[in-house]
Amino acid sequence: MDLQRAEILQFLKARGWSSFEVYEDSGKTGTNGNRPALKKLLQDARVRNIDLVICWKLDRLFRSLKDLVNTLQEFEELGVEFISLKDNIDLTTASGRLLMQVIGAMAEFECALIKERVRAGLKNAKANGKRLGRPTVIDATEVVEMRGKGYSLATIANAIGATKSGVSKTLRKSSLTVTQARAGVQN
Repeated sequence: MDLQRAEILQFLKARGWSSFEVYEDSGKTGTNGNRPALKKLLQDARVRNIDLVICWKLDRLFRSLKDLVNTLQEFEELGVEFISLKDNIDLTTASGRLLMQVIGAMAEFECALIKERVRAGLKNAKANGKRLGRPTVIDATEVVEMRGKGYSLATIANAIGATKSGVSKTLRKSSLTVTQARAGVQN
């Protein structure tokens, strides 16, 4: 981070800006939300303690395109300007704002494509007979009782709204015997 900090401080000095605060998250933050300095930066922006945010490079501040667009939208709503040194993005200029509009449009397009793919995948899965949603909770006692009465796996599955393999697994895992199930004994 020394290189990043040095270049940002040089940028600030070249413009004669002396009132600033450095927000740094060190360590492995990856894509997780455990970034205390970023949270403080956003909090300070929301209470209008910040007029401008400067980052060294977009990927140092944002973890995804969605994160980038949402955060920059929030900065705009709060009246906070934004500059990314290495990416040559300066939202204090008209061309910088235009570039961010294009990036935002691409992010929206990407989101729409993902939704279309998900819907197509779900439609295809349904057409191929796949069950979607949460798995059915199977009552082992009921399954063992029905099996003890001679019902087939398919009949039991249809009766309780489960799959044949689910019924079969339940029977294998069940510690109840058919005799215990008939007698109403629970473990």
